[in-house]
Amino acid sequence: MTTTESGTAGGSDRHPEIDWVAAERSPEFRELIKRKRAFVLPATIFFLAWYFGFIILAGYAPDFMGEEFITDGMTVGYALALTQFLMVWGLGWMYLRKADRVFDPLAERAAEVALKAGTERSKRFGRGEQAGEDEEVTGR
Repeated sequence: MTTTESGTAGGSDRHPEIDWVAAERSPEFRELIKRKRAFVLPATIFFLAWYFGFIILAGYAPDFMGEEFITDGMTVGYALALTQFLMVWGLGWMYLRKADRVFDPLAERAAEVALKAGTERSKRFGRGEQAGEDEEVTGR
């Protein structure tokens, strides 16, 4: 673990008031990661299966992909290609909705816990604002 100029172990120069290790270990942060992973992993698998399924069909089933579909000039291949756009927009919309309703509130709670843990840690080890003033006075 390295010590920064502000005297905090690890962490960021931009936010020395946050105890990053405590934030990572908090139940709120772990819940956020668990929920995000539970959404992103299946969505990614679905996206890749849909995309590579289309590529495989285009390469190995040209007769099927070339069949007329709905109207003249519209083939199964064109229809499936257009569904790629719909699928990406749909997954994007689903992610934004999930982020707004689930991920963002969890992230806010995890951030509050991280700030609280960092503040308590600073007070416990005397590294608050007063500690900075003491260093200036004593020259340490």
